Amino acid sequence: MGDFFILEGGNISISLFFVAIALFVYSRKFIDLKIRKFILIFTIVLFSLLVAGHYKITTDRMAEVKNDFLAGKKIVCENRENRKSAQSVIIRKDLGWRLDGDTFINANYTRPFHTSRCVPSL
Repeated sequence: MGDFFILEGGNISISLFFVAIALFVYSRKFIDLKIRKFILIFTIVLFSLLVAGHYKITTDRMAEVKNDFLAGKKIVCENRENRKSAQSVIIRKDLGWRLDGDTFINANYTRPFHTSRCVPSL
């Protein structure tokens, strides 16, 4: 469950912002009670489904990345450290990479790469 808050923290924050807007609209007396309830319930249900769906997609992709890496396939990871020249990094076992939990580590790189920011190569 700790991974959920790490992976979805930004999305949860954005969702809570929109729920706060829905609560503000809900508190206005000039809007019909049925509409206010619909807006609040719709917003909470919609953003709950969106966050849960994104988490499911992300964790499924992470599992696929791990399985492909362990099978010796090539993995492409986002390089946020150097966006101008090398926007992605190729990760393979034979290049010295190893998997530590959900993180790819290599002695030649200063920072690790989390599997949630990687995709299997074609």
